[in-house]
Amino acid sequence: MKTLIAGYESFPGEHCGSVAMRGLLNHYCGLRLPEPAVLGLGSGVDCIFLSGVDMDPDVAVFGRPATLEIDVASALGIDYRECVEPDDAEAWKIVREEVLAGRPTMLSGDIFHLDYREYKVHFPAHRFVLLGFDDEIEKAFIADRIRPEPEACSYSALASSRNPQDGMSTHNLWGRFHGTEVGRTLTDAARLAIQRTARRMIGDGTEFSESAGIKLPNDRRVTSGVSGIRRLAQELPAWAEREDARWVAQFNASCIEKFGNGGGNFRRLYAGFLDWARAIDARLVPEGASTLATRAADGWTALSHCLAAAAQEGADAEHWKQAAEHAVKVAQLEDELFSRLADRVGVAS
Repeated sequence: MKTLIAGYESFPGEHCGSVAMRGLLNHYCGLRLPEPAVLGLGSGVDCIFLSGVDMDPDVAVFGRPATLEIDVASALGIDYRECVEPDDAEAWKIVREEVLAGRPTMLSGDIFHLDYREYKVHFPAHRFVLLGFDDEIEKAFIADRIRPEPEACSYSALASSRNPQDGMSTHNLWGRFHGTEVGRTLTDAARLAIQRTARRMIGDGTEFSESAGIKLPNDRRVTSGVSGIRRLAQELPAWAEREDARWVAQFNASCIEKFGNGGGNFRRLYAGFLDWARAIDARLVPEGASTLATRAADGWTALSHCLAAAAQEGADAEHWKQAAEHAVKVAQLEDELFSRLADRVGVAS
């Protein structure tokens, strides 16, 4: 048996989740939104500081919440739902039936196992869209963020990605549109999304949702939002004394920039969202907010560059110190940005 959904338009872009939701919103709801708008409507900016988790290295910084894709649909008032399936065979059967019915289907997995990407490190919760399959050659056809054409992935690689035996797993997570009606105006959706983002970023740092399927071990320690950035700034200098200091620096430098799941990339997208929202209704976004987001993006990029330098042979503690200084400045900028946004859209302190 084989099938390939015709007419699905995939938009290459900067981040897997916003690219996947952009294509799905266009396909199911006729919403042709730019990627920055999708990320912003999904309240896609965060700082998740993880330590003591079952991964290598055991400290990591991520720049997005777990529920970006669900939150895009929630802000727009669209009935989109995600769930996990612990049984691998049943999980594949479910999504096969979806595409046989002509429904492009959101998937999640560790990008390390996807054989068309040749990724060198584990990176869970990558998002992509299943468009078809061919049993004869045992290949699945996937819309990913790099190219507009479908990618071919072996069944075995896809299964390993969706529920890997090592590291963190999203346990065969998949998503489905149960309706195509858009229940909110773009103005109302943007206001709700800004409220959600501001509330989380300037909160107490304890908000972290596992509803997207990532289950963390009991020894986890998670700090989010601006509090997560401040914790990063506080702990960064001590990383220089770790035996695996170079690996920690290399991995987190890539998390912040190269993987597209961190600071500079996301903050520039969010700056674009703020410009888009202000163009829709200037009352939503104070003047200069997108400039603050861009300055924060530049700070994250500089932080990443310092960590990349710290990962090199012969690096000294100065690189770690400079990285921490950039983190302090970023925390100040983002506290100001999201406090101003909270005041504008009416978020209670």
